[in-house]
Amino acid sequence: MARILVAMSGGVDSSVAALLLRGQGHEIEGAYMKNWMAEWDPLGQCPWEQDVADARAVAENLGIPFRVVNLIEDYREHVVDYLLRGYAEGVTPNPDVYCNREIKFGVFLDLARAEGFDGIGTGHYARTGAAPDGTRAIFEGADAGKDQSYFLAMLQPEQIASAWFPVGTLLKSEVRAKAVEAGLATAAKKDSQGICFIGKVRMQDFLREYLPDEPGSIVGIDGRVLGEHRGLHYFTLGQRKGIGIASNTPHEAYVVVEKRRATRELVVGFDSPETPGLYTASWEVGSLSPSKGALPDRADIEVRPRYRAPRTGARVECIGRDRVRVTFAAPQRAIAPGQVCAFYDGPRLLGGGVFMRAE
Repeated sequence: MARILVAMSGGVDSSVAALLLRGQGHEIEGAYMKNWMAEWDPLGQCPWEQDVADARAVAENLGIPFRVVNLIEDYREHVVDYLLRGYAEGVTPNPDVYCNREIKFGVFLDLARAEGFDGIGTGHYARTGAAPDGTRAIFEGADAGKDQSYFLAMLQPEQIASAWFPVGTLLKSEVRAKAVEAGLATAAKKDSQGICFIGKVRMQDFLREYLPDEPGSIVGIDGRVLGEHRGLHYFTLGQRKGIGIASNTPHEAYVVVEKRRATRELVVGFDSPETPGLYTASWEVGSLSPSKGALPDRADIEVRPRYRAPRTGARVECIGRDRVRVTFAAPQRAIAPGQVCAFYDGPRLLGGGVFMRAE
């Protein structure tokens, strides 16, 4: 049996993760990661105090030690600054993926190891198992509608080796049922949405607090000026709502197809496979995790270009140090630089990388 530090967020999934790990005979302790504070949250929408109270109540129910771990500075450096820098540079970052790699399985795991724990447990809907070479690998969760393996695509092998995902073998309904049966305080608690420090606030409202407006023109793919925008960082490729202009063509809406940083132009077109730039078939993917050595130089595998997208066939070819070319079997809609591409061999997660540019 192992000694495991469980990341308890105050939600039902991590609560049941602690319950299951204790039931398996592991020696466990619970910890809430405090990642954001009200003085850094001018919009005041993160209910972290209630989350701490709920996590503590579950730990008391289970009879396990519990504490609050202050990771505020680490979170700001590795997640918030990364998020803001990405939007400022015109890309679409994925803070959830980097929170997992840099905070939960980075700083938090390092803390656990320093205190003699064998690893950490979380409420992720994913599973671990043996890869063909005998190493520990991540597999999709049993609940296809809740699978979170995509968000773990950037983990390194040593991080995976120290991870426990006990709820990954269950359906969400089964997790709820176990929480009710155990009388956990979080049994009926709704799932959290989005990043904690954003809470119920729209991403645009959050960005407005931290990034200055940089107005520019909204132009059609033919170059005609159609309107004005407040900043390219408020938009992402494929976006349809909130552009601020209406189409004169019945039953057709504009969609973002390009962001030109040099001229601050937001390019829009109609949502059609014929619209230039909206659908792409080949991308350069970098910042690979694990390194490209974990992938063949050329392989036909499956990839997931965004969360909740189905796995789709693609050819992956090495094109340089820490870079591969991903060519999809069918063109994909609205992939944006900065998003994460997850690699799969069936349900087994092979790793991931960041979309750099379309080819």
